[in-house]
Amino acid sequence: MRATPSAVYFAREGAQATMDAARRIAALTHGDPAAWEGTAIFHDLVRIALHGADPLDNLPQTLAAVHPDHRERYAAILTRDWHPDQATEFNGAVWPCLGSAVWALRTTRSYEDAIRAAIDLGGDTDTVAAVTGGLAGAVHGPEAIPTHWTEPLHVPLPGSGGRTLRLPHLLDLAHNLVERSRPG
Repeated sequence: MRATPSAVYFAREGAQATMDAARRIAALTHGDPAAWEGTAIFHDLVRIALHGADPLDNLPQTLAAVHPDHRERYAAILTRDWHPDQATEFNGAVWPCLGSAVWALRTTRSYEDAIRAAIDLGGDTDTVAAVTGGLAGAVHGPEAIPTHWTEPLHVPLPGSGGRTLRLPHLLDLAHNLVERSRPG
């Protein structure tokens, strides 16, 4: 769910490096190697989109880099004909979460529609929508996020004397992340 910033940061490093970084980051909080591989797939799909290609068209190459113990299961939930109703676990689990996010991206035409499709699935909507948002944001670009969603954003910073970050501050943080991720 929190993998989008690291996916953006490591995107310049190439497929292997971003997938390896994703695995190490996911291992900090998830003991299941399936979560590591799901995060690696997510990282690579974001990387592909940020480089201007369609991540869904590149799924076979991404899946080829997944650990063999997990490749078949991820391949099954990332096919064009998979639907979240086919999930065998709650959608907060890594397999159906990533599958649902890819399904939402594949079956819609805009950032807003992808997020709505993810939320309409029910279940662990914050996690599925966050993963969907990371993918859809990389594919459609930040300008595709509706302004009526972003204008009210505010993040109070505990211990900062009441300081609250608003959209311009959050955009500055995002731009700084992108700038730091560029070779230089």
